[in-house]
Amino acid sequence: MRRGLRFVPLALLAATLLELLVFVAVGRAIGFGSALLAVFAVSLLGLVLLRREGMRAWRGFKVSAQAGQPPGRQVTDGLVGLLGALLLAMPGLLSGLVGVSLLVPPVRRLARNGVQRAAERRVSSMVAGDLFGPRRVRVRRGAPQPQPQPAAEPTVVVDGGRAIEGEIVEPGRN
Repeated sequence: MRRGLRFVPLALLAATLLELLVFVAVGRAIGFGSALLAVFAVSLLGLVLLRREGMRAWRGFKVSAQAGQPPGRQVTDGLVGLLGALLLAMPGLLSGLVGVSLLVPPVRRLARNGVQRAAERRVSSMVAGDLFGPRRVRVRRGAPQPQPQPAAEPTVVVDGGRAIEGEIVEPGRN
């Protein structure tokens, strides 16, 4: 994961340049004042939606926790909604477009499922079950596929600072 983090500054710079290019293109098409007004209106809408999505996420979490259900689906849905609203609140037309698309239910569902799969890969099965409930597993019928056997490695036991290969030495014996 750390290897991917080294590209974050470069990605932020590219996103900023892309936002600037889109703003200039829209400014040339509809005028600078209108483009500035559009950015301001989109950011204001994002701030309003940020509060609404935050309250919605909190209510969904509380309801599922009080009902004794796993809160993971409501939490991930709330996170995707908050991300969409946050992208809308950021000044920029392109980020606003991505933010609006994350608030559209079919896209939001796809993003929520992606976030859930990513979270399930990063936590243990037990924690994922507590967060998201029982997992659905696809079972393929047919003959079982043979599993490859790992190669046997020589046993190395350290006894008093010296390595003994192929033997098992009990502590206290020479």
